[in-house]
Parts: sequence; C-alpha cells; structure tokens
Amino acid sequence: MSEGRSAPRVPWAWILAGIAALALLVVWHFLPVQSWLHELQRRVARMGVMGGVVFGLVYIAAVLLFVPGSVLTLAAGLVFGLGWGTVVVSVASTTAAAVAFLIARYLARGRVEALARGHEKFAAMDRAIREKGWKVVVLLRLSPVVPFSLSNYLYGLTAVDFWPYVLASWLAMLPATVLYVYLGTAGRAAAAGGGTRSPWEWALLAAGLVATVVVTVVLTRAARRELEKSR
Repeated sequence: MSEGRSAPRVPWAWILAGIAALALLVVWHFLPVQSWLHELQRRVARMGVMGGVVFGLVYIAAVLLFVPGSVLTLAAGLVFGLGWGTVVVSVASTTAAAVAFLIARYLARGRVEALARGHEKFAAMDRAIREKGWKVVVLLRLSPVVPFSLSNYLYGLTAVDFWPYVLASWLAMLPATVLYVYLGTAGRAAAAGGGTRSPWEWALLAAGLVATVVVTVVLTRAARRELEKSR
C-alpha cells in the first residue's frame, strides 16, 4: 500500500539563520555595535594567538552547556574574519563535539541515556550508525535532525568509534561553519567600509555569500536524501 505524501519539511535552520541576520541588522542600527566591535578587535589583536585560544575555550564551554553555537560562529566572523574565524570555530566546535562524546560514553552515560529517551529520533539514529558507522555521522552533521549541542552527547551512546566520529564531524561541520563565519565577516565588512566600498567589491562580497549558501544547501539536501533512503 502506498503511503500519502508527507508534509513538507520546515527549513528551521535557514529560518533561524535569517532571524539571526535580521537581529544583527536591528542591533547594529540601534546600538553602538561598530565602536564595540572595533574595541573588541583591538583587544583581540593585542592578544595575538591567545585571542583565538580564549574565544575557542569560551565556544567549547558554551556548546557543552547547550548554548547555540551559531551565535558564537557569527561573532567569530565579526571579530576574526573569514580565514582565522573559520579555523578558530572549526577547531573549537570539533573539540566540543569530542569532549561531549567522551563525557557521554565514559562519565555521564546514565544522564545522557535519560536525555536520549526523550528524543524519538535517537533510536533510528542509533540503528543507522550501528549499520553504517561514521558515514551516517557525516549525513547527520550535514542535515541535523537533533540540535548540535545535544547530538554531540547522543553520539557517545552509539556504536561509532571515537576517531572516525571526530574526523567525520570535523569534515561535515565545515560547510555550515564557513557559512556562518562568512555572514559575520560580511557584517564586519559592511561596518568597516559601508560608504567607501565600490559596487564591484559589494558584488564580490555578495557573490561569495551566495556561493557559500548554495553549496551548503546542496550538501544539506543531498544528505537528507541519503538519510531518507537508509530508513
């Protein structure tokens, strides 16, 4: 018997990204964010590499405490720019994912199992990882069905080995990391030279952003299709 068509998925990740971008614009307009940002950049510049280390440690602690990492990823783009911001966030988010995994597997398994029982999708996620290993971790990272901070703990309950999990997480989280850091970098560029940039510079900035969004969307949709096939 054929089943009826399922209701269309609500693209919550993109809705939240849009809300975050709109909130940044509103805050930028009504608060002296530009002067705050310049002061923060000066302080980070004086700290050198330690500025990235401190930011990374704050990022790790926030993710472990279930604070959404997207806000801090945008902030990394504002403070560090695209290249260094991507490096800092990529290292910090992967480290947070690894630490949460180890906590769930060895230190607080009972507490995490109680959390898992409250998420109906965990059983399917666990079964798929048991059958196909780290490949499912890649797909789930690209098209998350569980919030990032929580999923890091839940992976510790599955059969995936630690190092394949870490490598798969690092690679699969890169597209979204680059996207959010790019959004933050674009905001910094607008603040630094909103009235002095040429139309060509704005066109290049916009083209880079569009390309990043397109790549992220394509990868997310491909991952979602593969996950649906494995059900």
